[in-house]
Amino acid sequence: MKLLQIKMYKRINYIAAILVLVCGLGVQAQVTTSSPYSRYGFGNYKGSLLPQLRAMGGISTAVNKVNGFNYINMQNPASYSGVTLTTIDIGMSAGLNNLSRNNLSETSFNSTFSHIAFAVPVSRRSAISFGVMPYTDLGYSYKNTVKVDTMSVDQLYEGEGGLSKAYFGYGYRFGDHLSIGGNVEYIFGNLISTRATEYAEVGALNSKLQNKNSVGGLNYSYGIQYNFNIAPKTLVTLGYSGSSSGKVNSSQSYFATIYQRDQNGNENTALDTLNSVVSAKSNLKLPVSHNFGIAIQQTDKWLIGADFRMNKWANVTLNNVNQGLQDSYGASLGGQFTPDITSYNNYFKRIDYRLGVNYDKTYIKIGNQDIKQIGASLGFGFPLASANVGSTFYKINFTTEVGQRGTMTNNLVRERFINFHLGFTLNDTWFRKYRVD
Repeated sequence: MKLLQIKMYKRINYIAAILVLVCGLGVQAQVTTSSPYSRYGFGNYKGSLLPQLRAMGGISTAVNKVNGFNYINMQNPASYSGVTLTTIDIGMSAGLNNLSRNNLSETSFNSTFSHIAFAVPVSRRSAISFGVMPYTDLGYSYKNTVKVDTMSVDQLYEGEGGLSKAYFGYGYRFGDHLSIGGNVEYIFGNLISTRATEYAEVGALNSKLQNKNSVGGLNYSYGIQYNFNIAPKTLVTLGYSGSSSGKVNSSQSYFATIYQRDQNGNENTALDTLNSVVSAKSNLKLPVSHNFGIAIQQTDKWLIGADFRMNKWANVTLNNVNQGLQDSYGASLGGQFTPDITSYNNYFKRIDYRLGVNYDKTYIKIGNQDIKQIGASLGFGFPLASANVGSTFYKINFTTEVGQRGTMTNNLVRERFINFHLGFTLNDTWFRKYRVD
């Protein structure tokens, strides 16, 4: 028993060290996203997908356990019922964004801590999961210059912040085929937007409007999965998941100020505050979502799946004001292949190779132009050696996504991106009762 306690202590220290390292790097690397499309709604919607699922184009609704390895799939909480080992997943993400409009182009780099998630089996048929991850990212800064009489006037638009999601979920399997689950989600964070009007002359009186929303409240998501065999080693899974249209509390602060810039272009302290509202109570209404999926997998070999999603963004409000968004829909197709999961003399045969594509008609419509997004992804799952063979499994998941959002048609902005996602996954036999003769 003492030996078991020492082993457990070493495992806890090992995971704690990794958590501290990754969280520390994530905090230092935290940079707001740079996307003009994050101005709409609550920012760029991130989705509840870990690197191993993003690598397959974002399929998740019908994904449970793949090749005997436990995934944490919070997109469909019914999948928790397949968790048989204590599972920890932590990671970071980074991205290169290139914005193009007419003959202008700009490239930026952003990086952030992406997620920390846990799943623990409760019984042979059920498990719980909890964690924290981004929900939306808000970050933009652009200028529009117009002529007022004979004067040149700059209209400046800036935004920063975003929302995060902390969740707790439970999944249960009925019999051998049907699983259900649900998440309680706490959405929190700050959304800050600024509009300013500035004149070219030094010493001119400029005006600025700043709106800050501090968000914090509960939402709910749920899911169901049904699987059956079409051959001895071939399994088909059907899935559905969705989320409620919850109203999340918001505290709004609003400031209208007048200021000047000096000869070096630096902004001076505000000369006067024309209007201000501090901590006014309001709310944020989230969209209803529906996801449908199918996945087919051959045990210890391959998986292929497809998802279709719909989100009711047209009814979304912030501070009781409709955000002027449209309903969105999208689809994903992807899969994973492992040449030989039992190979002991060829490491490359034990690697998971993942590929996927996705398409979305987003919730943004500018003029009569729908903003669409397309992407492709490639990823790998690298298994790591373990001293406790058969009871402990480690894997590093790396994913690259390339894609495009928007178009340069009608003087719009085309956004091309390359995103990188890195995650570390542990499967271990924690919290088990051991017998000692």
